Formats: sequence, C-alpha cells, structure tokens
Amino acid sequence: MDLTYNPEELEFRNEVRRFLAEKLPKRLSEKVRLGKGLTKADMEEWHAILNGRGWLAGNWPKEHGGAGWNAVQRHIFEEETTAVFAPRIVPFGLAMLGPVLQAFGSKEQNAHYLPRILNGDDWWCQGYSEPGAGSDLASVKTRAVRAGDHYIVNGQKTWTTLGQHANMIFCLVRTNTEVKPQAGISFLLIDMETPGITVRPIRLLDGSVEVNEVFFDDVKVPVENLVGKENDGWTYAKFLLTHERTNIAGVGFSRAALVALKQVARAQTSGGKPLLENPHFAARIAKVEIDLMAMATTNLRMISKAARGQAPGAESSMLKIKGTVIRQEINDLTRRAMGPYALPYIPAALEDGSNEETVGPELAAVSAPQYFNNRKLSIFGGSNEIQRTIISKAILEL
Repeated sequence: MDLTYNPEELEFRNEVRRFLAEKLPKRLSEKVRLGKGLTKADMEEWHAILNGRGWLAGNWPKEHGGAGWNAVQRHIFEEETTAVFAPRIVPFGLAMLGPVLQAFGSKEQNAHYLPRILNGDDWWCQGYSEPGAGSDLASVKTRAVRAGDHYIVNGQKTWTTLGQHANMIFCLVRTNTEVKPQAGISFLLIDMETPGITVRPIRLLDGSVEVNEVFFDDVKVPVENLVGKENDGWTYAKFLLTHERTNIAGVGFSRAALVALKQVARAQTSGGKPLLENPHFAARIAKVEIDLMAMATTNLRMISKAARGQAPGAESSMLKIKGTVIRQEINDLTRRAMGPYALPYIPAALEDGSNEETVGPELAAVSAPQYFNNRKLSIFGGSNEIQRTIISKAILEL
C-alpha cells in the first residue's frame, strides 16, 4: 500500500521515524495501541512535543508557524505516526479553525489566535450542531444580536466534542432571520469563560464523556470576534467542513487498524486453521484493503489540492463516506475475528490504572467499545446520507 517515494521523500520519512523513535513517549503510544482513553494532559503533552519540533501544524504555511509540508510529506507524517500509535492531533484549532482564520480572518485575529493554538494557550471546540440542526446545518437557531460593540448570543449547541476541556469555541450563529437560512449565518469566536455559558456532559454508552451540550444565555461577545463579514458565515462553514470531512477519512488510522485485524485473524482459528485462511473472511479483508488503497490515493489528491490553496469541494464528501465505511468495516471484522472474546464489555479496562485482566487476544477488551463508538463516524461531520446528496448535486448534477 506504500507509494513510491523519491530520495528527498524517503529522507523525510526516515527523519520522521527517527523523531518518533526518540520523542514519542512509550506510555502514550501504549495507551493508543490498547485503545485506552487519553487525558487532556496526554494530548497536550504530545502537541507540545510536536510544536517543539515545528511539526504540530503540517497543513499550515511557514509564515503562520506551520511546517509548510507538501501533500506527500503530510501523507508520510500521518502514515508514520499512526503506524507507531502516536496520539491523533486534536483537530479543532489546528485542522479546522486555523485554515479558516488564514483564509478569512483579520490580520489581528491571525496574529492573536494562531500562536495560541500552536502553544496550547487555547483549546478550541466546535459549535456547529444543534438540536434540530445537525446534518441540516443551515437550520441553526442560536441567535447573535448586535448591541453596540458586542453581540448578545442565546441558544444551544450539542455533540460538542471535548468541549469539557475547551476555553474557546468557534460558533455558527444566526444574525439575520429575514433571508434564506444560508444567508443569515455568521462565524463567531467565543471565550468559554464568558458569563452565561453552561457546559453539560453527554454520557456515552461506555460511560465516558466525549461530547457535550453547550448553552448560551445572554452571552456578550465582542464584535471583533466576528470572522470575516456578518452573514457570510455559511461560506466559512463550508470551507471548514471540507477540511473536517477530509480529516475524518482517517487513512492512517484505518491502515493501523487493518494491521491489527490481520494479526488477530492469524492468531484466531476457524475449522482448525487460521481465520485469515478462511476464504470468506479473507475475501472481506481483501476487499476492505483494496478500498483503502483506492481511498488513500484519492486522499492524497485532495491534500495536494488543499496545498495549492484550493479548498476541496464535494470530493471531501466522497472521502468522508468511503473513509467512515472502511473504518466501520474493519471494526466489524475485528469484532467478528475475536469471536466470543469480544463479548465482555468492561469500561474500566479503557481507563488509566485499570487492573482488569484481558481474556483472549490482547485487544479483546477494546474491540466492542471501538465497534460501538465508531458507529458515530458515518453520522458526524454531516451524515453519509447528506454527503451522498451533496455528491449527486455538485458532481453528478442530479
């Protein structure tokens, strides 16, 4: 599944491997490999290590403090970090807001916020979805009314990932109700410590807290926190979503999961032979691997397009659909390969300091949690059904 790299690219890959061997804490990679939950401190620790090397924002140009990598370098970095189970870079400030500010923000906003994202001074979360406005994002009802040099914000956001850690949130708010829905939305940057903001956790099936509800009650936001022009937020939202959907594809994570799946299938038996030799099961693995190879090539094209300053269009919807379907298929095959060992569901096994003994294959304790948790992949970032509608309209012109 590897690309053919030229000598400079091979040297870059070797440089990344040396860096990971020296700087990636074993404690963190083991937590990722075993599917254990990462704390805020864990994620901040890895971000600081990458930022110290200048590699935290590979998608940013050098003038903004990024690495300025080309498409192949970004591909190599993701490939190598996922192969050794490095923590995933939290995307909200780096992969989502950063590109929006660089494309549409003021000089003052870029000068203030971009260094804070890199240094870890700000932890951002995303205020897009609302009750009744998820994939139908243009239906947002959170209002922002201009009052002198402030906006007064009222409303609710939901499914706010890692919002419990955030001190800042970028929000879509309705600033005009007299026009079509897409034309009356603005993009605001809001300090989470502002009076009137309440964060409530949403408890997931495994007992963890990953997502939240965020309520706004007469929250005052300075006008200078408006990104771009008032009522033009839908343009910025679509720009951000193309980056988010490309990121959701998760090529590197699917590759790492596929390697783990094959290891399990070699160890588990069916009819006295390794499961990997079962024709039906082997055919399913082969199909998902072929799909992953094709998606990796498409993903590289999209990264290259973004590197030239072009926001990926409906193609990002293709990546989002295929990437999430592939990851869910790998999760399903892993769960099936575990057989009865996948049945125990022990939330404590995912936490720090757990002494729960693993029964069966090493990853048995996390196969069911990962299977259930990743059912969300085809829903968030715009459900796959909505993405198919976007493709049919934008590409097929149906």
